[in-house]
Amino acid sequence: MQAKGVTSFQHIGVIAKREDAAVLTTVERLSRHLAQRGLTVLPDPVAAPVSGADAVPRAEMARQCDLCIVVGGDGTLLDAGRYMAPQDVPIVGVNRGRLGFMVDVSPDDMSARLDEILDGQGIREDRLMIEARPDVQGDPIASFIALNDVVVRNRAFNRLLEFDTRINGEFVNRHRADGIVISTPTGSTAYALSSGGPIVHTGIDALTLVPICPHTLSDRPLVISANSELEVVVHGHNTDALVTWDGQVSHPLAGGDRIRIRAADKRMTLIHPPGYDYFHILRTKLHWGRGQN
Repeated sequence: MQAKGVTSFQHIGVIAKREDAAVLTTVERLSRHLAQRGLTVLPDPVAAPVSGADAVPRAEMARQCDLCIVVGGDGTLLDAGRYMAPQDVPIVGVNRGRLGFMVDVSPDDMSARLDEILDGQGIREDRLMIEARPDVQGDPIASFIALNDVVVRNRAFNRLLEFDTRINGEFVNRHRADGIVISTPTGSTAYALSSGGPIVHTGIDALTLVPICPHTLSDRPLVISANSELEVVVHGHNTDALVTWDGQVSHPLAGGDRIRIRAADKRMTLIHPPGYDYFHILRTKLHWGRGQN
């Protein structure tokens, strides 16, 4: 992480969480504040009705804006990241979600914290993303990028999924489990953590393979270099599998299908307000030390 110098943010994209009145109230305040600074606001269709500007589709917003402000939770930011990262647009998160590991600007002091960021005092952090390309019945389909994780699982939760993992072409293991989470360091505090995986600092270039409810207790999480290419191959008799990216995009899998996963060429850039402390976020969100004197 590093402090960012004098900024030239002039066109600000605003992406809002859907179906939340509190979010729209925050977006309205945000839009007024940005306009008072003489900045151009580019709202998505959710934010547009209270922003005073015409809606801009997210793909077009990513080509036009210098900075994207997400008002919502981590899920909203994950969705925004798939549009912004390929265009190298940094993201600031205003927390209107439930947990908020990445959206670290509070609505209560939003204007002051955003002024610090817009004045060049923010802390820039580039987060590893992963790209997964399914090879379905021998025919590759479009690849997708994910900030948190790629998950292969059985849609029928009462049945185990059988699959192989390979790293750089070398066989690793044959698994019987509900599925597997392939996680970035950012995603290590999400689905991977609830499945028993380790917390990996976001400054480490690594991927984590976390089996979901494995049939054997010896099938443990594995941390590998982000320079590796991972392959997950679904066994032939499995016909109801699914691959998901960040829990938001999915594609069905059949027996014999395979997923190739590697670090994406682009990274997602977050900008934090001054004083950002990763370990403070962990202590706060995971309630470390509660009940101690």
